[in-house]
Amino acid sequence: MPETKTDAASDGAKRIVYFEKFADPVTGTILARDPSINVQRLELSNSDAENWQAFSGAHGYQIRAARDELPVHFFANSEFLARCPNMLVVSSMGAGFDTVDLDACSAAGVIVVNQAGGNAEAVAEHALGLMLALSKRVGETDQFMRAQDGIARNTYMGRNIQGKTLGIIGLGHIGRRMAELCGSLFGMRVLAYDPYLEDSDFVERGAVSASFEDVLANADFVTVHCPRTAETINLLDARAFGLMKPGAIFINTARGGIHDEAALFAALQSGHLSAAGLDVWAVEPPPRDHPLLSLSNVLASPHTAGVTHESRHQVASYAGEQLLEIFAGRRPPRLLNPEIWPVFQQRYRALFED
Repeated sequence: MPETKTDAASDGAKRIVYFEKFADPVTGTILARDPSINVQRLELSNSDAENWQAFSGAHGYQIRAARDELPVHFFANSEFLARCPNMLVVSSMGAGFDTVDLDACSAAGVIVVNQAGGNAEAVAEHALGLMLALSKRVGETDQFMRAQDGIARNTYMGRNIQGKTLGIIGLGHIGRRMAELCGSLFGMRVLAYDPYLEDSDFVERGAVSASFEDVLANADFVTVHCPRTAETINLLDARAFGLMKPGAIFINTARGGIHDEAALFAALQSGHLSAAGLDVWAVEPPPRDHPLLSLSNVLASPHTAGVTHESRHQVASYAGEQLLEIFAGRRPPRLLNPEIWPVFQQRYRALFED
């Protein structure tokens, strides 16, 4: 049944809310091109009652993508949406959408967009940096030299990555860029697992399609670039690490929870894997006494792979442009639930055109 126009849209204003800051101010600059869009900044320090009042009349929500940066009751799930009868779109701040229940949004007739590709270069460069640093054992030698006098150079002999085999889990924007960098710069053989791509996609993206098990068994480096979903949680578990080549290096710059941290610790401590580079954690930031942080062959960063000046400006630009398109009634390029588009169109017309 088509919606009737509510008080929230009776003045013709299209209301977008967000908490505290955009990834970059350029989002606000872009949205200001449309005078019918009203952008309201909310504060987490405000009372919940005040924030819920704003959400009850909002048509768009620019949501934070990181789970640790947002209270759970402001995640875009069914309970949240029940309190937001006018909501038309939830826009994730980044490529990930951990704070969004996509099925719940679809059921409520709410479209969801992300900013996929906006931080691809930053994350790929970070993953490659971890691969190089771990291969050359830079972290280990740095730690030793800061803690002790004297060092036997041959004790920390590294390896080249030239000509080695790279295994990519998830060949989207970031995985594709990793394949390009490693294949062209270092002549690496690139295997990839991505069940959502056609064979022709692998060829076009510079990788050889392989099963999950074959990627693990043959790669000298395994790097994760898939989203965190119900099917990828603990995808890299004890069995998976056991399938990896002895001495292989594991990299995850995607999302915490895709790998089992206890299983990874065991694989590293036993010597089965030689090293790991981790930018993402089950709890972020991880506590200082996290077992993985006790290992000298783990290179760690606090979910900063995509946090560069350039990538923040790019994802913020994507976000602004997509919201501008959506609130002009036009289909956005990074729509995560395209099957809901006809429902969105009906709801949009009922609110702003009828």
